[in-house]
Amino acid sequence: MCNEYLVARDLGVFIDSDLSMETHVKRNVSRCFSTLRQLRGIRRQVPTAVFQSLIVALILSRLDYCNSILAGLPVNLIRRLQTVQNAAARLTFGIRRSEHITYALASLHWLHVTECILFKVAVLTYRAVNGSTPEYLSSYFVRVANVPTRLWLRSSTP
Repeated sequence: MCNEYLVARDLGVFIDSDLSMETHVKRNVSRCFSTLRQLRGIRRQVPTAVFQSLIVALILSRLDYCNSILAGLPVNLIRRLQTVQNAAARLTFGIRRSEHITYALASLHWLHVTECILFKVAVLTYRAVNGSTPEYLSSYFVRVANVPTRLWLRSSTP
């Protein structure tokens, strides 16, 4: 049996034949670090606000794209995506690897990768439940009519 597996690409997402998403994470991390290396060369030539906009547009948008399919991935793959985000924050503020990154992420108002994934799944679920998604998503949820907004306790009924 061959150890290689097939990879399909659809809408920029690489899907392994075993649905591990390992290829997607590897390629995404590789592209992001390549972009960060290019951005390092112009860090001193542009204002900080412009540089932060470039990081958000070129790095974070790539990490956030279709990240809801990454829910439930193993910790080692999520950690690789988190290293990209940490490297982007370090480059933005000029922080060394030995220094803590938590305050930099907080000051940039960036969620950790796991929090971004959970947030995206929560937003998609909320929209599907409330009917503001396409029919193919909202059809999985059943709307119950005439549900009281306040549940009465048995002892409080007449």
